[in-house]
Amino acid sequence: MTADAQRIIDKYYPGGSALRDIYIRHCRSVAELALRINTERHLGLDPETVETAAMLHDIGIFKTDADGIQCFGSEPYIRHGIIGAELLRDEGIPEEIARVAERHTGAGITADDIIEMGLPLPRRDYMPETLLERLICYADKFYSKTRLDSAKPLETVRKSMLKHSAATLARFDKLHEELAI
Repeated sequence: MTADAQRIIDKYYPGGSALRDIYIRHCRSVAELALRINTERHLGLDPETVETAAMLHDIGIFKTDADGIQCFGSEPYIRHGIIGAELLRDEGIPEEIARVAERHTGAGITADDIIEMGLPLPRRDYMPETLLERLICYADKFYSKTRLDSAKPLETVRKSMLKHSAATLARFDKLHEELAI
């Protein structure tokens, strides 16, 4: 992970807070899985970039209203990706990392999803496009911020995706086909 990434995490998630512990444990789990997939699937992504993207993908959660994970902001949780991307851009983090934060939610969100589900997001696609974006999006689905001790089984992830829509599940299944180890 880059020094800039650590600086940003320290800035927004101060030591000694319950939120920092949740954030670090979740992101570390995502990073470890993403790094393992990168190695085992021979994806060829730079490991430091993978780790940095994984450690920063949820940077915007502190601004959301999600009491169960110690987030006491005012924004709806669904907005954490776009909030995080904006924050990372303001901090001078490379665009490839900011886009991971912006596009990792669910199995991607389309402009049609935003309209159909009435999501409080600007109407445009937030689909993981690059290999790095798809990798972090996929790895993230296996780790909760409320049950930090273990990975979710595949069927639990699939059921969660289906709760949103059949299209969301289909997008996840495509990621799984590409990235499962």
